[in-house]
Amino acid sequence: MLVREVMSSPAVTVRHDDPVRRAVRVLHGHDITAAPVVDDEGRLVGVVSELDLLRGEFEPDPRATVRPVAASAEPLPRRIMDVMTRDIVTVTGTTDVTVAIDLMVRQRVKSLPVVDGRRIVGMLSRRDLMAMLARTDEDLRRAVEAALREQFPAGPGWGLAVHDGVAELSGPLGDQAGHIADVLARTVPGIVRVRHVDRSP
Repeated sequence: MLVREVMSSPAVTVRHDDPVRRAVRVLHGHDITAAPVVDDEGRLVGVVSELDLLRGEFEPDPRATVRPVAASAEPLPRRIMDVMTRDIVTVTGTTDVTVAIDLMVRQRVKSLPVVDGRRIVGMLSRRDLMAMLARTDEDLRRAVEAALREQFPAGPGWGLAVHDGVAELSGPLGDQAGHIADVLARTVPGIVRVRHVDRSP
């Protein structure tokens, strides 16, 4: 599965000189955890996350302690450029989803900007990936059937079942058409494995 088949597009972006509170409203309003940050020319210059935006936005509540709470002397960050992450990890639309997931785990991020050159074309988040895995087996079976029918409108025919995201193909699987059927099934977003089942007596 490729990133372009799962990502959210177009990406919701914010500008580097936007106020922090505007970014808070953008993330909250779109129910997302991070957004790419662009400069005046629309080039990607950073990513801002919920945690970035929470930095310095709250003062200690005096009701939570018996000790007096001193006011912070640190000025509040006013612009996104003051809090955004500048060390950006990106993927392209043709990146394999397994590579993107590995990046998310290693970099400890919840989402990745998807770029085409310097242009932002989407955002891949954990939520996008979870949405694919949440598709029902019946939805996945219909999607695999449609892909096979589009490639082979007159056959050959395959037996097909989907259980917990695993597609089980039976039929003429040893030839070139069988190989193509295997590849097509694997490209359906939400299919996690393809198994070949021998139905011969």
